[in-house]
Amino acid sequence: MNLRVVIVGIIAALAGATGGFVLANNLNRATINALKAQIDNRQSGSQSNPQAPGDLGVSDEEIKAKIAEADANPTDVSFQKSLGRGLYRFAAMKRDAALVEEAKRILERATALDPKDFDVLVDLGNANFDIGFFKKDTVAFKKAREHYQAALVLKPNEADVLTEYALTYYLDEPADLKKTIVEFEKALKQDPKQERALQFLTSTYIRQGDFTNATKTIELLKAANPKNDSIANLQTQIDTRTYTPTQ
Repeated sequence: MNLRVVIVGIIAALAGATGGFVLANNLNRATINALKAQIDNRQSGSQSNPQAPGDLGVSDEEIKAKIAEADANPTDVSFQKSLGRGLYRFAAMKRDAALVEEAKRILERATALDPKDFDVLVDLGNANFDIGFFKKDTVAFKKAREHYQAALVLKPNEADVLTEYALTYYLDEPADLKKTIVEFEKALKQDPKQERALQFLTSTYIRQGDFTNATKTIELLKAANPKNDSIANLQTQIDTRTYTPTQ
């Protein structure tokens, strides 16, 4: 996760989330290698272009060529899925909002071809989530919500997706805090130690001025992970009976 939301006065570390810019710090090299294999599908022995340090081994030209190939083969559902999902993760690693837009476009095409692919629906929801957050676009949050809803029809007990779904209400303008609480509780019913759900449920209670419940949920968060980066700030808000808004 780890670059998603500046909340409660700090950059929230949303460990374990399903996708998006917040995945960037948790993506391992295998993910990049898998995307590179998708992009660099050339005959053995062919020469790849030299890569600049830090560019993760995939050039802009290679990416553009693969996107063009996807556009030229719009009915190849397998290709749309694999490139869309790989490109999305690569965009997350690069923290490249424009590339997330391209990945979203390909994922939308994949979903049109196969509306019942859970993983594609989740990635499409995450792409819209990221766009909504970084552009402060409430329409994108609503689109993210729709894709999460479609994914949850297929797998209704996925705590991580339920958490992302709840966050769309938390971050919306205006926020729907009552709905946020309901959805975080659904996620915690499936996974009582879901850190992001505990973290942002605590923050939601603080925003409502419900410090009794905030105290309860922060204790659950401490039990789930005493090293969670948000604990100190949340505890300060509870102790001082104040809410630090998103910055």
